[in-house]
Amino acid sequence: MSRRGDWITVKVHPGANRDAVMGALFAAGAQGIQELAGAFITHVDGADAANDLLRAAVAASPDARVETEPLPDVDWTEQWKHSIRVQSLGTLNVAPPWLVGDLDPAKTIVIDPGMAFGTGEHATTRGVVRLMQKIIRPGVRVADLGAGSAVLAIAAAKLGAGQVAAIEIDPDAIGNAEENVERNGVASHVRVIEGDAAALLPLVAPVDIILANIISSVLLDLLPSLAFALGDGGHAILSGILFTEREDMVRALEDSGWRIVDEDHEDAWWSTTIARR
Repeated sequence: MSRRGDWITVKVHPGANRDAVMGALFAAGAQGIQELAGAFITHVDGADAANDLLRAAVAASPDARVETEPLPDVDWTEQWKHSIRVQSLGTLNVAPPWLVGDLDPAKTIVIDPGMAFGTGEHATTRGVVRLMQKIIRPGVRVADLGAGSAVLAIAAAKLGAGQVAAIEIDPDAIGNAEENVERNGVASHVRVIEGDAAALLPLVAPVDIILANIISSVLLDLLPSLAFALGDGGHAILSGILFTEREDMVRALEDSGWRIVDEDHEDAWWSTTIARR
């Protein structure tokens, strides 16, 4: 196990192929990327991981320039909290417990992720929350695939969903998701289930809405399962898709019998609401 001093800050000036570099960094293992003054900044554990990102960036854009430096030895269990802010997304807010203040509990999703993840800080999460507000109606049945901190499942319940299955394959995320569900007072509507989305989705079907914030390759593999699980007139919201992948994704969806109902674009990310034709 690495000491805190082994962590490295990687700063990438992407060059001409900005979106390609973004995708390459995530594919090479970056867990989160901050954009600052035209550069991509992330932190990795050790020199090998930093070198992987360097090679991926240059392969995606030969004129990319990469800088690395040791991450200061600070207490990151507390330090990351300073970067989290309240996310106002349509009628809903997403906030950590220390920023709730006077926010309306009925319209606020309180997420204590235990790490800097799942608080609505990523554009893919925000895209799904914005899109779901247009289609969720009181009493609908929802499946949230790759639930993570359960932020999307909780959002669905706050918007009036009657039953929400929050499916997550990572056992380390389950306890945190269950705590967040309890904290938001929606345990009577949201059930956190550990396991593989493709295997479990048929068991919770039929549903009216499926939320899937997962990488695009996995989304494509899941399309047959989504079609089987959705009831008549159902919708799926897909996210985790780079905007540069939009044309290929639209083509794949149309070839598989889906139509685009709505879409959301923020930064390098694209989210979409789809329905069967």
